[in-house]
Amino acid sequence: MTVERSKADLCAWRMEAIRRIEADYNRSADTHLIRVDLPRYPGITLYLKDESSHPTGSLKHRLARSLFLYALCNGWIGPDTCVIESSSGSTAVSEAYFAKMLGLRFIAVVPASTAAPKLDAIRFHGGEIHMVDDPRTVYDVSNALAAETGGHYLDQFTYAERATDWRGNNNIAESIFAQMSAEEYPVPDWIVCGAGTGGTSATIGRYIAYQRHGTRLCVADPVHSVFHRHFADRQALSLPEGCGSCIEGIGRPRVEPSFIPSVIDRMIAVEDAASIGAMRALSARLGRRVGGSTGTNLIACATLIAEMAAAGERGSIVTLLCDGGERYGCTYYDDTWLEARGIDWRPHAAQMAAMLASA
Repeated sequence: MTVERSKADLCAWRMEAIRRIEADYNRSADTHLIRVDLPRYPGITLYLKDESSHPTGSLKHRLARSLFLYALCNGWIGPDTCVIESSSGSTAVSEAYFAKMLGLRFIAVVPASTAAPKLDAIRFHGGEIHMVDDPRTVYDVSNALAAETGGHYLDQFTYAERATDWRGNNNIAESIFAQMSAEEYPVPDWIVCGAGTGGTSATIGRYIAYQRHGTRLCVADPVHSVFHRHFADRQALSLPEGCGSCIEGIGRPRVEPSFIPSVIDRMIAVEDAASIGAMRALSARLGRRVGGSTGTNLIACATLIAEMAAAGERGSIVTLLCDGGERYGCTYYDDTWLEARGIDWRPHAAQMAAMLASA
């Protein structure tokens, strides 16, 4: 009888937890799609899917919601479960938000290089920080903490591509196509995104195929990431020791289980300096700061735009504004920090500013 009551209580808690997450979603508006006209490229329009307007300020809010629902519906999380995640920051911020909503302890395993404002945001939502010096150890450390606490490791790098319903159910791809429906070129020629887990590119690529759209998917990847290497050569599975990008949130030293190269049409490798320069130029154009991974996306967009223009093509390109720049004031927007790392971003900023010029 006690066991049955316990099962009933657990079921009731799970139902309430799912209700809270769904209610939070219902209270949230969709993210904006910002149109950027390009006078230098007549007939080609750029759109930015602004994921910074989520309650936790980034694209990862969608992923965190999906991961929690996936874990709840699989019976992996209960009322006393300690939840653990390995993250460069943004996913952990969003997961801390949902853990707090459900009254759960949350521990983020993060590289020591993670921007301090991201750590502050994790703590603001009640999360705990466990730093590691070597980013490659986040997986093992997270598993060890889960075993030590009797908790659950959410493991975004494994479950991102399966936790989100790629056929629809308000995923980011469905939102993009719905918001594009009244534009001159409602079916984008390209959608451009980055890859951290690979979950977003998997969702978008599968949705494009499922809906039978002619859109192609391009993934922008830091030069010092394994993903674009693996796309070109499936035998490339990890980076050499000491090789890594400073662009947080995208690029990985190993091929993650959620990265599905077969749904991607093209990958473009981007230098960190170019990402920072494009980020700075776009921030000036919009009048507000954006994050570094948005700059990476923008460099890939610039390549595609130039190719479309050279071929006399007209159409639209959609990319992601992944997060705001407020969390990078002490890194990407600090000239001293950039100079200390030998990142010469100014020439790239000038080139991008010319492309984005409004007149």
